[in-house]
Amino acid sequence: MRFFVWFTAAAVTMLSMAGIARADSDCTLKALTLRGPYVFAATGFNIVGGVAQPKAIVEVISFNGDGTLTVPGATRSINGVVAKIPPGGTGSYTVETGCTGTISFTGGPSFDIYVSSRGDTIWMIQTNPDTVFQGTATKQ
Repeated sequence: MRFFVWFTAAAVTMLSMAGIARADSDCTLKALTLRGPYVFAATGFNIVGGVAQPKAIVEVISFNGDGTLTVPGATRSINGVVAKIPPGGTGSYTVETGCTGTISFTGGPSFDIYVSSRGDTIWMIQTNPDTVFQGTATKQ
């Protein structure tokens, strides 16, 4: 009988915690607002004619909290050619239940993302063909 009481108490505790965990991981755009500047740093490669060319970027992404974003500026290096990207880039993003989503830069690359439950870190991987590129955006 003692084991049954202990087992029942443990089961009730685990089930109630599972409900809490589900509520905490509700990362939809409505529940989790990405707002403000994040610094995105990433490295990888573009594949050109079957040859991998190294690529790196450090970029500020400003999330507007409504599914849109702007890029105040960035510096990138592609195959050793460094360029500053002027302010004015735009794009959109989604955040779904389970903390996954997408980012699409207007006229540029697209990414699959995973957002931390607090919204302070975003892990990103580019989904365009002929790229191997991933990095992390951190809330500032």
